[in-house]
Amino acid sequence: MNPSVRTALINYDMGNLRSVSKSLEKAGCQVDLVSEPFDFNSYQLAVLPGVGAFAQAAQNLKKRKLFSLIQDWIAQDRPFLGICLGYQLLFEESEESKKRKVPGLGIFKGKVKKFPVQGNLKVPHMGWNQIHYKASDTGSQSIFGKIGNDSYFYFVHSYFPAPKEKSLVMTTTTYGIPFASSIRRGRLFASQFHPEKSGENGLNLLRNFISNIF
Repeated sequence: MNPSVRTALINYDMGNLRSVSKSLEKAGCQVDLVSEPFDFNSYQLAVLPGVGAFAQAAQNLKKRKLFSLIQDWIAQDRPFLGICLGYQLLFEESEESKKRKVPGLGIFKGKVKKFPVQGNLKVPHMGWNQIHYKASDTGSQSIFGKIGNDSYFYFVHSYFPAPKEKSLVMTTTTYGIPFASSIRRGRLFASQFHPEKSGENGLNLLRNFISNIF
């Protein structure tokens, strides 16, 4: 594992930056908070965290001139980590912002959907839940290496992405209905759960991600 991966933690007023930064540092990153366009040569990894509203987040990124920068970064297959809202923003649109018609980054085809009313299940989905991954993604070199199938991670969300490309999906989680709790393409990984709030499993995942892509 590279002991000092230069990391741009994107600040657009929508994230729990302190806990994300601390977890990344424990995983082997040298973290800078960035809230304006940056030189790609200055960083090895970009991280988009986030909690809150989809439309406001997209607008904040545009105001700070970070929207197209993130699109360009990912288009070059540079290492990228998206967390919670930072995962949802990778898609085309969200049911949360359908009245305002604010598009997401559009990296992947698909819509972010709201959990339907399901018996006694409360929305938002909040707390610990299990992740289930493909057999091909197990093993020592995987992002989920040494993290057992059905392991628990921490979630806080009312909406979830529904990727049209099923091959993107690394893990699913069930909350009344199954949904894609993480995806991967190339050197991009994004999750609906919060690694920084998921104890040892979350820290192991971040360490695996760093060692897997560098």
